[in-house]
Amino acid sequence: MFSDIQIAQKADLKPIKDIAGEIGISEEELEMYGKYKAKLSDDLWHRVKDKQDGKLVLVTAINPTPAGEGKTTTMVGLGQGMWQIGKKAIIAIREPSLGPVFGIKGGAAGGGYAQVVPMEDINLHFTGDMHAITSANNLLASLIDNHIKFGNDLGIDSTQISWKRCVDLNDRVLRNVIVGLGGKLHGTPREDGFNITVASEIMAILCLADDLKDLKKRLGNIVIGYSFTGLPITAQDLKADGSMAVLLRDAIKPNLVQTLENTPAIMHGGPFANIAHGCNSVRATKTALKLSDIVLTEAGFGADLGAEKFLNIKCRLAKLKPDCIVLVATTRALRYNGGAGKAWSENNLNAIKKGIVNLEKHIDNLQKFGVPVVVTLNSFVTDSKEESEFVRNRCEELGAEFALSEVWEKGGKGGVALAKKVLETLETKTSDFKVLYDEKDSIENKIEIIAKEIYGANTIKLSTKAQKQIVKLIEIGQDKLPICMAKTQYSLSDDQTKLGRPENFDVTIKELRLSAGAGFIVALAGDIMTMPGLPKKPAAEDIDVNDLGQVVGLF
Repeated sequence: MFSDIQIAQKADLKPIKDIAGEIGISEEELEMYGKYKAKLSDDLWHRVKDKQDGKLVLVTAINPTPAGEGKTTTMVGLGQGMWQIGKKAIIAIREPSLGPVFGIKGGAAGGGYAQVVPMEDINLHFTGDMHAITSANNLLASLIDNHIKFGNDLGIDSTQISWKRCVDLNDRVLRNVIVGLGGKLHGTPREDGFNITVASEIMAILCLADDLKDLKKRLGNIVIGYSFTGLPITAQDLKADGSMAVLLRDAIKPNLVQTLENTPAIMHGGPFANIAHGCNSVRATKTALKLSDIVLTEAGFGADLGAEKFLNIKCRLAKLKPDCIVLVATTRALRYNGGAGKAWSENNLNAIKKGIVNLEKHIDNLQKFGVPVVVTLNSFVTDSKEESEFVRNRCEELGAEFALSEVWEKGGKGGVALAKKVLETLETKTSDFKVLYDEKDSIENKIEIIAKEIYGANTIKLSTKAQKQIVKLIEIGQDKLPICMAKTQYSLSDDQTKLGRPENFDVTIKELRLSAGAGFIVALAGDIMTMPGLPKKPAAEDIDVNDLGQVVGLF
C-alpha cells in the first residue's frame, strides 16, 4: 500500500492552464506559479461576477479524533465523484498551515486517492500566501513598537496592546515573550507573544474580504489595543493599512490547482476554526460559484465549530446561501466518542453504539439552519461491514440521507454514490437557510443561543473579565457583531473530556477578543491555544528530502 505522498508523486498532472480551460478560464486570466499552480486574476472576477451562481454544498464533520476525520479527503473525493457523473464541480478548499504539517496531523490536502496536488508544494510554501500574511501581521506589530519608541503620539498603553506577532509553525515557547530588552536603543520592554499565522486576524480578514478595497478597509479597522484614556487604537491610526495591503495584494487572489483526477480545486486561505471562522476565502467561494454547477467547500473541525461559523459568520457576512450540507462521520470518531480512547482505530461495535449520539446531535444541529443534510461515512479499509451497516441504519432511522464514501481507497469512483445522493438532494429538496441569531442582539444572548442550541449546554457563565470586556465593547460600539466561539474541537462542550453528547453542563466564557477588521467577536471557552506546541514525536522528524530532491515522509 502506498503512502499519501507516494500516491501524489505518481500522479499524472495536467498543465494548470488546461484545468482552467475546462471551467472557462483563459490563460490570460491566470497568474502562473510554475506549471501546475496559478492565481486567478482580478480580470477573471470582473468578467464572471454577474453570472448565475451554481449550487453551494458545505462539507463538515462530527467531533474528531486527534488525527482528524478525513473531511478534506471526503470533499476532494466527492468533487472527483461529481465529475464522474458528468457534473462540473469545483472544490473550494483551505490552504494547509506549516504548523500541523510538521506537528501531529501531517499534510492537509486530502489523502489516498482523493488528494489535491501538487501535494508537496501545497503543504509547504505553495504560492506564498502564508508568508504574506505573516509579514503583514508582523509589519503592524513592528509599527506599534516603533510608534511607542518615537514619542507615542497616540498614547498607546503598552499594557493594553492586544496585537501579537505570528509565525506559521508550532512553537510553544513563543506564546509569552518579553520584547524590547537591551536598553533604550532597542525599544520599550513589554509583554508580548506569538500566534500561529493561521490564528492571525489578518488571515480571517483575507478570507472575508470581497476585494482589495474591502481588504484595505478591514485592515484599517483592526484594533491593536487601547490608549491611556481607554480609546481603541486601530491600524489605520498607525497608518499601517496601506503598507499591509501592499503585502497582501497578491495573496488575496485565489489559487487554482487540481485533484489526482485532474478536476479543478480553488485553494485559498486557512483560518483556524477554534479561534477564527475556519473557512476558505469568500472570494474563492464566490468565484467558484460563477464557474461551476456545484461548489463543494469545507469548514474546519467538527460541525459545532466550523459549520456553525460558516453558517452564522461567513454566509451572513458574504450573503451566501448553502443548498446542502454533507456531514462526514467515521467509525473511528464514533468509537472515540463512545469511549474507545486511543484504541479508536480498532473495530468496536459497542463503542460505536455509544458514540453515535455525537452524530445524532450534529444532524439535529444542522437541521436547525433549514438546510438539507446528507450523512456520509468516510470508509476505512479496516471498517467492519457490521459497523458500517449499523451507522447506515441509524441514520436512516433518524430520517437523514446517507451514502457510504470510499474515496480514500477508490478516488472519484468511490465517491459516486455520495455524489448521486448529494445531487438527488439538490434536485429534490429546497434549502430554507437561516442564521441562528440576530447579530444586533446582546453579546450574552448570542453566546447563549450558540451554547444551548449547538452544544446542548444548560447556560453560559461569564468570567468577571468577560463581563468587563462586554461593557467595553458596548462602550466603543463594537457589540453588534457575530460571535466566533473558540473552544475545543474534541467535544460539543468546552471540556475535551466530555465526549459523545454531553448533558447537564454549562459553558464558561473566560474572555472576549474583538476582531473588528474581520467583523466578529471571539468568545473564548476553555483553554484555547493560538500558538500550538509540537508533540513528543513531531511529524518533522520523519520528513526529509532525498538526493533526487523528492520530499519523503510528508504524509
